[in-house]
Amino acid sequence: MGRAKEIIVKVIPSKLANEFVKKHHYSGKVVNNSNLHFGCFLDNQLHGVLSYGSPLDKRKVLPSVQPSLWNEMLELNRMAFDEYLPKYSESRCIAISIRLIKKNAPHIKWILSFSDGTQCGDGTIYRASGFVLTSIKKNDQVWEIEGMKVTDTSIRPNTGSLKTFNKVVSRVSVKKGINILNNGASSMSKFKELGYKPLQGFQLRYIYLIDKTCKITVPILPFSMIDKMGAGMYKGEKITIAERQHAAVAHTGEQMASSHEGAFDSTLPLNSRLNLEL
Repeated sequence: MGRAKEIIVKVIPSKLANEFVKKHHYSGKVVNNSNLHFGCFLDNQLHGVLSYGSPLDKRKVLPSVQPSLWNEMLELNRMAFDEYLPKYSESRCIAISIRLIKKNAPHIKWILSFSDGTQCGDGTIYRASGFVLTSIKKNDQVWEIEGMKVTDTSIRPNTGSLKTFNKVVSRVSVKKGINILNNGASSMSKFKELGYKPLQGFQLRYIYLIDKTCKITVPILPFSMIDKMGAGMYKGEKITIAERQHAAVAHTGEQMASSHEGAFDSTLPLNSRLNLEL
C-alpha cells in the first residue's frame, strides 16, 4: 500500500476544489451542482479532489434505489487527481470520503456515479471501491467535430481553439458559430447543424449503497458485461481484458485494506455542506 496510507482526506471549500478540478480533470470543467468537496492531501499539499452533489435530473435517478427520499442520495460527479499521489490512492480516497459521509451525514443512503468511457475510463476505480454496475449505454451525450467537443448537459464546446472552431462553423455560418461558442445553445440541434457527431464509446452508471437495507431497483449488471459490449476503456483508449482484470484485482485488495485503516480528517463538519433541499 505504501504511502497511500499517509493521505489525509478532508472537506475543502468549493473555490479550492473547483480550481483543482479545472486544472486536472479531463473535461476541464466543474459541475455546478457540486456542494460537498473532499480534498486529498499528501505532504501537506492538495493532490486530489472528490466532488459530490445533486444529480442534474434527480427525478430520473431517484427511483433507482428504494426507499430513498429526495435528500438521501448524492452523486460523485467529479474525481480528479494529479500524478503525485501513489498507486491505489483513488480507491482509498473514495472509501474514506464515503466513511466520512456515513459518519457525519447519516441521512445519505446511497451514492451515484457515472464513468465516461468515451474520454476517460470504464470505472475500474468504482468497481474496486464496492460500487455495482447498473447501466451501460452507447454514448449520446458527448459530441465532437475535428477535435471540438460538446456535451448535451453543457451545450457548449469544451476543447479546441477558436481558430479550429471558426473553420468548422464556416460551413454553416461563422457568425452563428461564434455566437454558439460564446453563449452556448439551447439544444443539441444547433451543434448537429454544424456537423457534430457522438463520440464512439459508452457511458457506465454505478451505484454504492451506504444503507444496506435499501434495495437497488434497477438491474445489476455483471462486470463481464463491459467486455461483452466492448465498453472497456481507459483514458479514452480501448483496454484488454487481461489489463483490466489485473487492475481490478490490485484495486480490490487496496479497497479492502483502506476500509480498515484511518488517515482521515473530520475537522470540518459535513452537515453544514449538505443542503437538505438537494
